[in-house]
Amino acid sequence: MRVVVSDAAADLIREHGGRLYVSVRRGACCHPASTLTTAWEPPRRGRFRRVPESDGFELYLPEALAPLPEELELDVSRFRGRVDAFWNGCAWIA
Repeated sequence: MRVVVSDAAADLIREHGGRLYVSVRRGACCHPASTLTTAWEPPRRGRFRRVPESDGFELYLPEALAPLPEELELDVSRFRGRVDAFWNGCAWIA
């Protein structure tokens, strides 16, 4: 898996402690697709593994996440103070 991080996202992650947790948010009954969500602290549920070589910060993904995307992109959200994660360039996981 290749991790692509914008400079702005890397700076924001470092400003918030240098760790980013990426989780899968399952869709609801009317919208079954899943999305990725990010957090500065580990979510209460699930186990996470550290992704090696994460550009000067610690990146964690769910241990059970499989298959991994070819590319995970991290960029600053249009909503200030948040990082968005994209699975192979998409907001939704098929």
